[in-house]
Amino acid sequence: MLIFEKAQDYAPNVAIIDHGVRYTYSQLLDQSVCIAELLLQHRTTSSIQVAFMVNPGFDYVAVQWGIWRAGAMAVPLCLTYPLPSLIYVLEDAQVGQVVVSPEYAPLLWDYCVAAGILLHVVGECTFPEIVELPIVTPEHPALMLYTSGTTSNPKGVVLTHDNLNAQMEHLISVWQWTSSDHIICVLPLHHVHGVVNVVGCALYAGARLSFLPQFSTKELFRSFVEDGLTLFMAVPTIYYKLIAYWEGLPEAEQLALTVAMKKFRLMVCGSAALPVTTMEKWKRISGHTLLERYGMTEIGMAISNPYEGERRSGYIGEPLHGVEVRLVDEEEQPVPSGTMGEIHVRGRNVFRQYWRRPEQTEESFTTEGWFKTGDMAVVEDGYYRITGRSSVDIIKSGGYKLSALEIEEVLRTYPGIADVAVVGIPDDEWGEKVMAALVIKDDVDLEAVNTWIRGLMAAYKTPKKYIVVDELPRNAMGKVVKNEVKPLFNTNQES
Repeated sequence: MLIFEKAQDYAPNVAIIDHGVRYTYSQLLDQSVCIAELLLQHRTTSSIQVAFMVNPGFDYVAVQWGIWRAGAMAVPLCLTYPLPSLIYVLEDAQVGQVVVSPEYAPLLWDYCVAAGILLHVVGECTFPEIVELPIVTPEHPALMLYTSGTTSNPKGVVLTHDNLNAQMEHLISVWQWTSSDHIICVLPLHHVHGVVNVVGCALYAGARLSFLPQFSTKELFRSFVEDGLTLFMAVPTIYYKLIAYWEGLPEAEQLALTVAMKKFRLMVCGSAALPVTTMEKWKRISGHTLLERYGMTEIGMAISNPYEGERRSGYIGEPLHGVEVRLVDEEEQPVPSGTMGEIHVRGRNVFRQYWRRPEQTEESFTTEGWFKTGDMAVVEDGYYRITGRSSVDIIKSGGYKLSALEIEEVLRTYPGIADVAVVGIPDDEWGEKVMAALVIKDDVDLEAVNTWIRGLMAAYKTPKKYIVVDELPRNAMGKVVKNEVKPLFNTNQES
């Protein structure tokens, strides 16, 4: 496994900083061997999947690496899942052993005993005599990450060691990772963004990796100033929180943070669409144009704005070297530039299968081996721009395909709108109508918002009826009482 070979080259260097303690690559390798030997003592031929529910830090990586060195497939569990959700993953993945941090043992103990699953508690393990570690090939299953399950129960995405190697090699090359880099992880470690883009790439490159176990804007900004970080990666929500916190600081503290952030060489955003307004605000306070990229659990990263060169707001960039990307219509035929189509991806980075779901696996690939992402995009001057998820964000109204994401961006340009979400709702005449939920800033007059929306609709020549409500009435459970919604303005005429 290449990541272990590379770790040997950086053996004396600091690999991980966890609660102020520095761990070298050598210590990480040694501890992973101990974990592997423990798992091999209890391994059965019928189940080589090992789940782990371990807090972010040195132990998390040591356990993950130990599972791999034992020749097993690692199944990271979400730390905030309730017991029924954890049981679903453990049963679906056919897990034989589970490794947990001490605080999670009471949650899983009774179930594991009843299910015949061996539970190991970090810090309480008794390590056996040295055993021979198996030979693990690049095609061996390495990682199973569960998708969000928007249309059905979550599915286990099986990634091989070769898939992971390809994903990390692509990003290390395009984002110019080196062993001199230092990154802090604030992302959950049961998703590809945190597992591969941050933790995997950092250790594959021989860099230094710090952890922030619990998200705190104050503590994160402290790390920005004091810890000599060179990279940062997060999701739009985190950048939004950081901006809001920064704006509430005294001017002197704002300046100190801005000076510290300008020293970073790269800041990346992904996992969800980044509003252009958020991107522009972050540039003003940090000096960085966030690098947006595109990926998903099944493929890792496939498209990225350049490290050097123009980073376009609202665009995800160009295909990574070694990754094939195309856009197709509903008949799976390539579409011309400037035309919306579904993103298809092919390459070493693409996953092997959905665990125990052969039919869904087959349906997700074309006969030529292209993975059908379900995401829609257009190519404009060589750069890809996401228009939405085909099943969620593409609204089919009056024979046209409308992007909910594009409509949201237009509505966000009004300074009185704090946030917005756009969806399509069924309609007999139009097929689907556009519905927008707006979060209005406290000091904004709703009548002014109504006037602006009417002008916007006239400018875009959209003959739609709409209402603006003052506040949605809710019952004792917090649910909207639909039949009690009273419009503040009701515009029934065609606009």
